[in-house]
This record gives sequence, C-alpha cells and structure tokens, in this order.
Amino acid sequence: MKLTYYGHSCFLVETAGKKLLFDPFIRYNELAASVDVASIKADYILLSHAHQDHVADAVEIAKANNATVICAYELMAWLNQQGHDNVHPMNTGGQRQFDFGTVKCVVAHHSSSLPDGSYGGNPMGFVINSPEGDFYYSGDTALTMDMQLIPLWGKIKFAVLPIGDNFTMGASDAAIAAEWVKTTQVVGVHYDTFGYIVVDKAAATQAFASKNITLTLPAIGETIEL
Repeated sequence: MKLTYYGHSCFLVETAGKKLLFDPFIRYNELAASVDVASIKADYILLSHAHQDHVADAVEIAKANNATVICAYELMAWLNQQGHDNVHPMNTGGQRQFDFGTVKCVVAHHSSSLPDGSYGGNPMGFVINSPEGDFYYSGDTALTMDMQLIPLWGKIKFAVLPIGDNFTMGASDAAIAAEWVKTTQVVGVHYDTFGYIVVDKAAATQAFASKNITLTLPAIGETIEL
C-alpha cells in the first residue's frame, strides 16, 4: 500500500485500486502550504470526528471527486447541509463492506463538535481490511484499553496514531497503543501543527524504538510504501 501524508492528521492510502483520504485539513494548515488541494483525488473520504482540523477541506474535496464520505451520522447531516449527499453514515462498533474492503468503526476517546459548535457525533477510529493488508487509524484519542480489541478485527500491518500529546496521546502512550494492536509499524500524525503539539521527533522515535517499533514521520506531501 502507498500512503501520502498531507500534514496534521490528513493522509491518503491507496489500496485495492481505490484512494482513501482521511481527515482532510490542508488549506488552513500553514505547514501544508505546498499541497495543491485541487489536485488531490479521492474515491472515499473517512472522517474520524467533526473537529475543524479534521474536516476543513472535506466538502471541497468530496464535491470535486464525488467521493463517498464515511463518517458519523451527525457528520452526514452536516455534509448534506453543505450540499454533498454521497455519504455513508456509520457509528462505533459497526462494520461495512465496500469495494476496497471493510471498514470497522472502533472506539476513540476524544470530543467531537462541528465547526459551528454543535454536536458532531461519536469520535471514531477505523480498522480497514483490504486485500493488500489491514491497517488501523485511531483518530484523535487517548490511550484506551479498547485498543486491545483491535487484533480481533484485523492483522494490523501498520497503524496511524497521533503523537502530539496535549489533545491526544503522546508518543509514549502511542507506543503502548502500537503494542496493544500488535503492529511494529506506526505512522505518526497530529503533531507540530500548533504550538500545543510540537514534539521532539528524536524523543518520539526513541519511545517507539525502545519497544522495537518503527515510527515513520513522512514529510508533508511525501508518499511512502507500507
């Protein structure tokens, strides 16, 4: 699988001939100024929760690509109001088959409000099962014992985990999360975008290395093979 990082918690995974874009927040991220939002192609957009730093570019990219958006029911209603109807609503614990594989919605301990401050539904993580391998994106979350359930739903090839601390797990907790989901490959997200979540990359890398886990921190716009 190929993963392209677009900054903050936004990344795109190419699997089974489809492009899956997660949590698009690009135009309002100064660190991602080099990314041309209009050039991004997506078949599906998956939204872990409703905070603006995860949905800011969702409507534009969804409309430009007629992408199917997978998200909480409450986010579906918001997207419909913005003029995008190609939405598949889900909720925590649910699983659904799509043409690229299956999506299992799992627990994330966080908050979730829409840009106007209204309720945004449950925050979620996703386990993606595809013919090219399974992966886990935790979304914004604290370390939670629920992560020990993840191996029931997939043999996790890699996990995408927040490492910025303050609003989510920091690197030390994320390294424990990686152990619990039984993976040795982690892509770190949700760091450096704001002053609150600037990290020491060397220290973060060492937190994972001490557990024999590889932390990869792609440059914004970089594509890696996993």
